[in-house]
Amino acid sequence: MSTEPRRHTVTSSVPSEELAALDLVGLRDYRHRLEAEEDRVSYWRRLVHARLDLLAAESAADHTLTVDDLVRVLGDTGTGHSRRALVSIRAADPLPDLPELTEMWATEVDTHDPKQVDDAIDRLTRAEQQLTDYRRALHERIDEATGELILRYRDNPVAALAVIPEE
Repeated sequence: MSTEPRRHTVTSSVPSEELAALDLVGLRDYRHRLEAEEDRVSYWRRLVHARLDLLAAESAADHTLTVDDLVRVLGDTGTGHSRRALVSIRAADPLPDLPELTEMWATEVDTHDPKQVDDAIDRLTRAEQQLTDYRRALHERIDEATGELILRYRDNPVAALAVIPEE
């Protein structure tokens, strides 16, 4: 279970000095790019979590995991809820520049060797923390951009109509 604090509602009423140079179209584009990057990072985090779950299940099992085992391991969140996130990321997208992940995906782990499993879990945990920290920073920037958009729309409500497609 994630120990990340929940995101708070954007309530800033102070314009962002960093985003002041962007026009409204540029600000919207910037926010969309941040959201796309956050989607990618979340996808990578889910891959790391899945690998961690598989390592734990494989090392505890006395047999090769069956399809039913995989469904249980990869679908269970431990809270009684299933993982069913809709993801807009293609599997062909490259992994981030994290040496731990690149090496981890290329390394075979003997799941019956506790030392190899512990080492793999340690490396994956460090990679997951890097991704979590990056994701948190992205959330802060998304919130800042959202706050800036809200301020601009409050100053000029008609500007919000530009996002509605014309027929």
